[in-house]
Amino acid sequence: MSKAAGDPERAINGFMSVAQLLEEPRLARLYTYLLQTGDATIDEIVADLEIPRTTVYSDTGTLVDLGVLERDESQKTHTYTAVPVLLTANLDGAEYTITPTLIEAVGRSSRDQDLALVIEKHGLGKLAAALTYAIPYVDGGMSERVAARELGVQPAFGIAILQALRDVVLDMQEVDPHFEHLRNAREHPPAESHPE
Repeated sequence: MSKAAGDPERAINGFMSVAQLLEEPRLARLYTYLLQTGDATIDEIVADLEIPRTTVYSDTGTLVDLGVLERDESQKTHTYTAVPVLLTANLDGAEYTITPTLIEAVGRSSRDQDLALVIEKHGLGKLAAALTYAIPYVDGGMSERVAARELGVQPAFGIAILQALRDVVLDMQEVDPHFEHLRNAREHPPAESHPE
């Protein structure tokens, strides 16, 4: 892949890589696991994530091909390291940034019913919107009831989503090098939010 700044090929390949991570929770989980651990071998991944070895070999190969993992082949036992992603979209003047924190939320959806349900019923966009409310909720700047109302979902469901995303935010705010780029609904409310 070309490394030239502003290279459209590199930009589109990066976009497609992030899109694949957002579409496949298993790949998202492996990617953010490696971001959190720093680096790991196939044996460590198999043991920690309890994924079959053949799946780990296949998925690490896919992520290396996508350019979001690096494989260190300098020793007999190869290690894998995540490359922190940052993708910013500007639609009609509104900007949204995707960082590893959203990818972590997608990765957890395979093990968290509330996150899986929000994606299934409302789509990935609603999960991203919920994340913008989870940040001020975790920081104590917004109550879960206000955030749930602003999301436009049933209060109990909204609160369950925020509680699931609370762990994502707490786990990723120190690990995600681009965390400060995430939209915070308290500072920048989404256009479709309802007035308090």
